[in-house]
Amino acid sequence: MQVTRNKVATVAGPSDWFTGAVFIDAVAAPSGDARLSASSVHFTPGARTAWHTHPNGQTIFVTEGIGLAQRRGGAIEVIRPGDRVFFEPGEHHWHGAAPKRFMTHLAMLEVDEKGNPATWGDHVSEAEYAAAPSVEDA
Repeated sequence: MQVTRNKVATVAGPSDWFTGAVFIDAVAAPSGDARLSASSVHFTPGARTAWHTHPNGQTIFVTEGIGLAQRRGGAIEVIRPGDRVFFEPGEHHWHGAAPKRFMTHLAMLEVDEKGNPATWGDHVSEAEYAAAPSVEDA
């Protein structure tokens, strides 16, 4: 057993990967033969990821707030605490907070053999984001 005391500071999500204010707390980092990466990701209202893919897929588990998630070509889904979303390996997608709500999720994935967790693409446009259903209606 190994206990790791929390000495890692919360970091701001890089603007190349996110629109709006996003904060990340590391939960698990790959080391040795272990390939698991997990983070608690905190989105302020309207904040979201850019379009991206994961080589081995990704699961997000919403812990608080209301968010949005979409795979390319699919409908934007409203996600709430307790919801799990799995994105297939290589599936282009984005996720983030609803326009007037905070959202936190636990993001879990396995990095590839070179340690890469994701491939990042274009930012989600304001028009793409605005196509989300009302969170009150979902």
